[in-house]
Amino acid sequence: MRHASLLAPAFTLIIGALGGPAPAEEAGFNHAGNRLISDQSNNRVIEVDRHKNIVFQFGSGNPNLCNPGPGAVIAPNDVERLAYGMTLIAGTGTSACPDNRVLIVDRAGSIVFQYGKAGIAGSGPDELNVPVSAVETPRHEILITDQANNRVILVDRNKKILFSYGPTSGHGALNNPNSAELLANGHILIADENNSRVIEINRAGNIVWEFSAGLNIVAFASRLPNGDTLITDSGNNRVVEIDRDGRVVFTYVTNTEPGSNPNPNPTSAIRLRNGNTLIADQFNDRVISVDPSGRKVYQYGVLNMPGNGPNMLYAPYNAVVIGQYIGVTKPPGVD
Repeated sequence: MRHASLLAPAFTLIIGALGGPAPAEEAGFNHAGNRLISDQSNNRVIEVDRHKNIVFQFGSGNPNLCNPGPGAVIAPNDVERLAYGMTLIAGTGTSACPDNRVLIVDRAGSIVFQYGKAGIAGSGPDELNVPVSAVETPRHEILITDQANNRVILVDRNKKILFSYGPTSGHGALNNPNSAELLANGHILIADENNSRVIEINRAGNIVWEFSAGLNIVAFASRLPNGDTLITDSGNNRVVEIDRDGRVVFTYVTNTEPGSNPNPNPTSAIRLRNGNTLIADQFNDRVISVDPSGRKVYQYGVLNMPGNGPNMLYAPYNAVVIGQYIGVTKPPGVD
């Protein structure tokens, strides 16, 4: 199904388990406030506390693993902590070692939901081909960016596809989409990576907003509460925030530090409640937070030094702060 006609208008997104006010970014972390990181080339997802201790891990941590099994994941791109304490993971895989699953795992690491078949690529029922992003709605349905199938789909817990967007030709056709976010108005915001643009589509599948000026390989996009859009402009090694008229109001370039990889290709950026921006700086092997002035206030991982030991990452692809959310939409009951 290629036509966007079945999306109910009330869908929203949850990223993390929201409760009361989030703690200040550098103080008072407990479970809410820990960072959840998809450590892509270490084949794992980790949760780290404010002391940089790993307090949860799913996946082997072995960069040479090539077998997606019950307790393993290959090259995860996306991760979020669900409101009921479980973890949603996009098991993306690589061309040599495919995974092609979206998983929900509990704290013990048991898989409680899976969409897609391990190591098998396809576009039929319960099949994916390089899923790079997955987010849950309050109805416990999952919005999946199915990259190599050039589509975004919404699936329920019975694995039924409720909605699909992915025209095969024309201006609306996607080219390697890398993320999708459901907005408060029911529209979907898509980072259309290899078309180097961000598009917003309505429920009829029409593009109602688009931005591409100056972008090069768009890895992620999020609509902020003030109506601006935060974009990970990976090919330009930067994060930019633009207003509704396309004016750039914030820029952070990730390759300017001495010793940086010249092309770190950052892959995700989310705006935190305190105004800071959390960035997965992929080939610099780190996750950082920067304040509105561009001052770095947090780093996990060693600059441009891959590894899987303490405070080390290997091409991290996404990072979130537990207890916070991406984009404009708030779950029911949250002020």
